[in-house]
Amino acid sequence: MRSLTTLPVVVAFALLIGLASMTSAPRAQAITTPEILQSSMSPQCLDYQVVGVCAWLYCTAWGCTVRTSVRVKHYIPELVVSAYENTGDNPWTEIAMLSPPTGDALGGGSARESVAQQHSNTHFKNVDAIGHPSELFYQFASGFGWFCESNSQPLMPYFISTLDALAWRSGVPEMAYPEALTPGMREMGSVGDLWSPIYPRSGFVSQTHDYKVAASAAQRAADVVTRSGQPHVYQPLIARNSPNSGIWGPGPVLEGDAETHEWQELAPNMRMSCSTFPDGGENDQLQDPGDYAWALWRPYRCCKKRCQELLYFTGE
Repeated sequence: MRSLTTLPVVVAFALLIGLASMTSAPRAQAITTPEILQSSMSPQCLDYQVVGVCAWLYCTAWGCTVRTSVRVKHYIPELVVSAYENTGDNPWTEIAMLSPPTGDALGGGSARESVAQQHSNTHFKNVDAIGHPSELFYQFASGFGWFCESNSQPLMPYFISTLDALAWRSGVPEMAYPEALTPGMREMGSVGDLWSPIYPRSGFVSQTHDYKVAASAAQRAADVVTRSGQPHVYQPLIARNSPNSGIWGPGPVLEGDAETHEWQELAPNMRMSCSTFPDGGENDQLQDPGDYAWALWRPYRCCKKRCQELLYFTGE
């Protein structure tokens, strides 16, 4: 696995440039950091629930007692995943400069084949997965015991497809994986409405509907980022899972599984609801320039740690 290093200076510079650019006319269908923060206040996406209690063994020189804390369950917006036509045109205004065109990663959109019958429906999307800016709130609120905390760092670039140009544009080596060669294995969609196979996890998608192309590319990027040791250039984002610390995180993203993730559309149409793909966005009228962004929400269960030893917990 090749890691994507932290880019704090670049991110800060990108934010300054992006904020300055807000004084000029924004690109069509762009979304800004304040709008993304506003979208994270969705009660339906948060899905906050009190599900039980945790019992902790607290011992001193005078004996032991049991302390309890409330166990809660809710989703956390960990990533903003953008899928877009041309390199450098990330719809998230302040982040667009993080993925400028490189010699190995230019252009996007529809494939142009010399033989019309070959891959005539193949389209390409660049994808960036950046730490959701609202993570600052969850890191603060988790200290009070009523909210869970994830490992996601705000504005951290976890995946930038222009830096993963070889794998993202060629599909090597994943085109030879069993998941890519076996029909019906790791596919997104439903019977009669197949959106795309997950493998190979590249930016090329054999699909005519632009929304489905972008959603499939975003799903593939999330599939990569939430796993370690993948043949891509990226920074893994592995969920926290430590019962003795009072936190139970989700497994890696799996298409169609709400127990591992849900998506919230941010651009071009902001929604205040979340679901897995297919999410109904394919029914909206398609808009140029074919750039999309979603927030990736992941479910966590946690309780405030009251001592070193967790005796038991209740609830799902």
